Amino acid sequence: MNGRSIEKIGQIGVPVKDLNRAISFYKERLGLPLLFQTETMAFFDVGGVRLLLSLPETEAFAHAGSVIYFQVEDIQATYQLMKEKGVSFIGAPHRIAKVGQTETWMAFFKDSEGNTHAYMSEVEV
Repeated sequence: MNGRSIEKIGQIGVPVKDLNRAISFYKERLGLPLLFQTETMAFFDVGGVRLLLSLPETEAFAHAGSVIYFQVEDIQATYQLMKEKGVSFIGAPHRIAKVGQTETWMAFFKDSEGNTHAYMSEVEV
């Protein structure tokens, strides 16, 4: 490796306004395992990628984060289960693209801190 190639996502950081509320959302509603937490941060495991929830150190970081796309096998079943758990969806699962025999489906939702994320599924048709 030449030091310039990205191998994988090591961690995704999401700014939060209320750490305890955010921990509850990601742990209880999304079902992600909490690795550990400090007074200002919490770390979750998402299939080997670390998700960091943190209170912004300065106002410059106090804005909505990037969209995280959580891949799931059955987007319709996940959508129903998460709705029952109180996750606020922006819309129902819908097809975003079709390439060959593969359809990509997504369902966007808001977390407890107002960040937009999505469930995604790739389906062979």
